[in-house]
Amino acid sequence: MPIESGSRLNHYEIRGPIGRGAMGEVYRAHDARLGRDVAIKVLPAAFSADAERLRRFDQEARAAGALNHPNVVAIFDVGTYEGAPFVVTELLEGRTLRGRLETGPIPLRKALDIAAQVARGLAAAHAKGIVHRDLKPENLFVTEAGHVKILDFGLAKLVRDEVAGTKAGDSLMSNAQTEAGRVLGTVGYMAPEQVRGEAADHRADIFALGCVVHEMLTGYAPFHRDSAVESMAAIVRDDLPPLDPALAAQAPGLEGLLRRCVEKQPGERFESARDLGWMLEAIEPSVGSAAPASVGGSEDVSFQRVSFRRGAIWSARFTPDGHSVVYSASWEGRPLELYWAHLGNPESRQLGSRDTDLLAVSPSNELAVLLRTQFVTSFDRRGTLARVPPMGGAARELLHDVHEADFSRDGSQFAVVRSKDGMRRLEYPIGNVLYQTVGWISQIRLSPDGQFIACGDHPSLGNDRGAISVVDRRGERRVLSDGWGTLRGVAWSHDGREVWFTADRQGAARGVHAVTLDGKVRRVLQLASNMTIHDVAADGRVLVAHGTERAGINALGAGETRERDVSWLDWSLLQDFAEDGRTLVFDESAEGGGNSGAVYIRTIDGGAAVRLGDGTARGLSPDGQWVFGVQFDGMAFALPTGAGEPRPVPAGSLYFHSAVWLPDNRHVVCSAHEPGRRIRLHRVDTVSGEGQAFSPEGVDAFELRILPGGREASTLGADFEHWVFPLEGEPRQLSVLTRQDRVTHWFPDGESVLVYRMNELPARIERVDLRSGERTVWRDIAPPDPTGIYRIGRLRTSRDGAAHAYSYYMHLVDLHVVSGLH
Repeated sequence: MPIESGSRLNHYEIRGPIGRGAMGEVYRAHDARLGRDVAIKVLPAAFSADAERLRRFDQEARAAGALNHPNVVAIFDVGTYEGAPFVVTELLEGRTLRGRLETGPIPLRKALDIAAQVARGLAAAHAKGIVHRDLKPENLFVTEAGHVKILDFGLAKLVRDEVAGTKAGDSLMSNAQTEAGRVLGTVGYMAPEQVRGEAADHRADIFALGCVVHEMLTGYAPFHRDSAVESMAAIVRDDLPPLDPALAAQAPGLEGLLRRCVEKQPGERFESARDLGWMLEAIEPSVGSAAPASVGGSEDVSFQRVSFRRGAIWSARFTPDGHSVVYSASWEGRPLELYWAHLGNPESRQLGSRDTDLLAVSPSNELAVLLRTQFVTSFDRRGTLARVPPMGGAARELLHDVHEADFSRDGSQFAVVRSKDGMRRLEYPIGNVLYQTVGWISQIRLSPDGQFIACGDHPSLGNDRGAISVVDRRGERRVLSDGWGTLRGVAWSHDGREVWFTADRQGAARGVHAVTLDGKVRRVLQLASNMTIHDVAADGRVLVAHGTERAGINALGAGETRERDVSWLDWSLLQDFAEDGRTLVFDESAEGGGNSGAVYIRTIDGGAAVRLGDGTARGLSPDGQWVFGVQFDGMAFALPTGAGEPRPVPAGSLYFHSAVWLPDNRHVVCSAHEPGRRIRLHRVDTVSGEGQAFSPEGVDAFELRILPGGREASTLGADFEHWVFPLEGEPRQLSVLTRQDRVTHWFPDGESVLVYRMNELPARIERVDLRSGERTVWRDIAPPDPTGIYRIGRLRTSRDGAAHAYSYYMHLVDLHVVSGLH
């Protein structure tokens, strides 16, 4: 019996039906207790007396509820309604893979990305002894952001609890369910051992995934026939149909990989879904392009150097005639400034004042710039949007708190990204919101015809992983290419048919790639060093910066007078500092850290770093026993610093951004968001995953710190004002602190703090009396060689403030015009 909208199931209010599956009706509902929308699957009342169906439903809830992985749908709750059980899951926006396949085969690179995500989800399930046994396009959901979720563990089988009486060779019909063509699975995707009624383990899921990948690439299920009996016979007897030769040529090794997935004997398939995932991620398709160019690798490609000084370049554009370049740079450790260079002349002319960043150049050579530019994170900047006359002059201020901007085609209007209520909003024209996200948006570029805005779309504020998206004038967003480990730089091709961008899957050396509006990706140029594309001229020449990019850590021990560099690999980011001032917790998230990132612990005396596990670190527990970390998909875990096993933090659909431990060594205060919600502060139990929000939404929560006593947290909010949020009670603002201050340490009296400024070099640590506002210099921080260092990152001190450590970010890049790319 259908459930009417407005009905209540415990504290869930039904909002309307979503669909119907083999396991029952699915509804959209609102969780009044936690204030979030969810999906509820209810077993129909007509089937509630069926003991087998009830057992399968309970099995789904127990199996999926034991998982905590971004590629498996999250289970929040179970209950009963008028005798029928229901399960509450995260609410997903998007469509099933079956719905996507109704429009035809999926492009090769996207199909591989989907397959790799499914493999990662299966690997997590298999690690807990859970086998899906009904993997098919209907049970794979692709969200609007391109993330894949495995649905319906209703047929999942806990291997360790398998019924002892199952016999190999049991007849097909003796195991059949009431749905035609099902034998604890779906015909067309079952493994041969399932067809024969034998016990099936995790390798049955690998068989099914091989079938799904083949169907994504070809548009048809490889073993589907006109009847269930013929399909089952084909599974046992027939070979996998070959791929189209042109498709196979684009990804050498893929056809062999699929054949291994669907071997008739389980022992001849991949042994684990994790191994299969690695193999899928290693395939680099050459979709629609010739071999990638490299330095000296093509006579048609040439480089013309534009800049000759040492430092960091942040933005660059061709002038409309293509003869000159305007760019913003920090040379030799100096502040960010504007420069103009005529191509062929090695000298650059200074155009603007300090802390000024270039955003765009209009058809009439007018400049859009950010004044009083500040780094919000290592990649995201914010300031006041202004217009500057051609070749420099007095700026006309237009809009505060802007991150990105681009001129309309006639130069009369702006598309902008700015902060509002804890969100990044894409507006065009100003005030008309087209898209908003709790993450961040980079390098917005209007298409030549003015119909689309291309951008880098990043889910987490703390890194540059993300996707290339386009948003049209109606606000409809389309993800063109996802899954990039590092993505910076976006421009339209000279003909407007492709978006060109610089990115890398592994977070290592960014190359130039191109993607069409229907998602076809190709590689254009790859060098040994990182590249960032800034612009494409009307004649097809490309403006890129390339060179060395790294992050490191400097530390000063108690009683010492000279800092030492305690960096480890290529992107060492300090995350926490032990209270005794001797031990660092940091992560590596570029090439050295690999595709999943890596968490390390190290003493500041120069001892070897110890790798604790994958992901990124957030905080060291006060007793030094645990590191709270976050995966790149926002899921959380706790890593032991000594002997012991890592443990996931089963916090449902929470996407974690930052966190700091409470004094009990068990709970953390974190900034996190739920699907469809903005960021707010939560108190989370790292063992049970239970949590409670204690701040309003829209709190970006930079630089979280715990006050003495452990009952309050301070943070820099979305508006860059400082707040203290009690775990229970009303928040208060720290009005004596400025937008530039970052709190690094609370003194035991709770009335004074140590602050520093990330955007200043050298940086100064000050002690601030919160009652009087009086400031006292505590210590100055000046890296021995500031060249290329554009920002001081997170700074942490020991309990008494006598020792400190901080991250620094360094770019040493050159600007080039590249000709001959196609």
